Amino acid sequence: MQLEYKSQVSAFPAAADSRAIQFFADKLRCETDPADVYVDMENGVNRFVVLDVRSSEDYERKHVIGAISLPHSRITQKRMSEFPDDTLFVVYCWGPGCNGSTKAALKLSQLGYAVKEMIGGIEYWESEGYPIASCAQRHTPETSEPQT
Repeated sequence: MQLEYKSQVSAFPAAADSRAIQFFADKLRCETDPADVYVDMENGVNRFVVLDVRSSEDYERKHVIGAISLPHSRITQKRMSEFPDDTLFVVYCWGPGCNGSTKAALKLSQLGYAVKEMIGGIEYWESEGYPIASCAQRHTPETSEPQT
């Protein structure tokens, strides 16, 4: 006697009602992807600030063109006061295995800022072939600090 296989996909019925609409709409309110960010950048739509929330060292190695380095551990009310209250932030970290962007998105939300997490992070940005920037480290005798 052979046991009947039960589908893992349909073990829970799919939502095809207002719950699904609400879930997916909420997901899109909180997330964006590299393609949407890149298309907006290419079309001169700069209604958001891209934050690389990985370490400064990781940012220096490679980052999304135009992104600002702000490790999630350094997001504070004082630091964010440099930005207008109505700033929309797009945050990213390494990729799906990294929750730094989720931590940053939560902090920014708690501070009252609009924020979207760029799903896939720098990993998906790079795999799509979008441009990557890096910082060349040069030390000057006057400052002995990295210059980019």
